[in-house]
Amino acid sequence: MIDKIKYITSKKSFHICMTIIIIAVILFVAGIMILRYQVEGETNMPFEITKITLISTSDGIDKNQEGESTNWAFDINQNNDIYIYLEKNDNYKEEEAIRSIVIDGLNVQRDKELGTVKFYRPNALDTGTNFSNTEENEVQTIEYTGGMESDIKNLVIGNQGGVIFFRYANNNVAEYTSEVSTTDTITTNQLLKSANVNEEDLKSKLSFDLTITTEDGKEYKANITLDVPVEGVVENGTASKEITNLDDIVFKRTKN
Repeated sequence: MIDKIKYITSKKSFHICMTIIIIAVILFVAGIMILRYQVEGETNMPFEITKITLISTSDGIDKNQEGESTNWAFDINQNNDIYIYLEKNDNYKEEEAIRSIVIDGLNVQRDKELGTVKFYRPNALDTGTNFSNTEENEVQTIEYTGGMESDIKNLVIGNQGGVIFFRYANNNVAEYTSEVSTTDTITTNQLLKSANVNEEDLKSKLSFDLTITTEDGKEYKANITLDVPVEGVVENGTASKEITNLDDIVFKRTKN
């Protein structure tokens, strides 16, 4: 029996078969690892997103001019402010710092073309508000740089983590006019409802890429998709939601 085994193992065809089997096993294991990486992405990043907060509001631009018959005349914007919180990963044992965080690839999918889609960076002016739907704040790409302390006005985030934010605005979704008495008041919270805007018509999917670059040159990139606006914005004028289940956000290494 031993002689037979020796005879078989000494044949060239046996060695070829064994080589093919070993290569097949290696390719299979490599394929499993690649598939797992595609699904799970990086499992031990130096920084991680801990939560995303969405705040949906309405805003009225007064267009009333002297001599017009109406007392109230507003163009209505529906705004969605996205706040992304990042922290140092406690399980990552090496020292690391944020060099930059880039938000790009901004895209909106809508069932109904209502209003005009715009994206805005945090307000660059000292007006006391985080956002202003003005031309100088309009962007398609936002880059935050890492610093010793956060300075949102100048797009700086703490190099050990912090919060970054931007606005997806649906401008001019409706117009509201009324000949109510000048002694009456109307708040921006009432505008969408008063203009009979259907919340279903506002629904959209916002997607964008977020890339974290560390000081040692590593890059991690993920695509993020959010449903906006937050339910109840038409009825209440403002609505917010915190997202802490972030399992569907998968970061992959794009540069070592």
